[in-house]
Amino acid sequence: MKPKVLVLITSDPRTSGRPAEAIRIAAGVGTWKKAEVSVYLGGSAVACLGEYVDELVEEDNFTRYLPIVREWGRPVWVEAGSGELAELGEASVPFAEIGVPELAEQIAQATYVLRF
Repeated sequence: MKPKVLVLITSDPRTSGRPAEAIRIAAGVGTWKKAEVSVYLGGSAVACLGEYVDELVEEDNFTRYLPIVREWGRPVWVEAGSGELAELGEASVPFAEIGVPELAEQIAQATYVLRF
């Protein structure tokens, strides 16, 4: 059974390069296919999925690596009810909203949790 890696991103991509680096790392680890990688975006990090990422720090990581995440065939999880969802426009990858109980379940099932 493959280990499960959950990449938990809550940093603001408009002021920090951490979300961009997290997406790059997730795409790289997921490409190995030796682990099942999932991505969760909470708070202002939901902006990573926006149609226009040119105002985000290290925006090229989003345009380069989010398509790799999309190829995994499962949605990126986002914080249910996040205010950032209204400002997304066309999302760059499929996403599913999950609440705190579902996130807690995913954290409990993960072999590794990487927080950015």
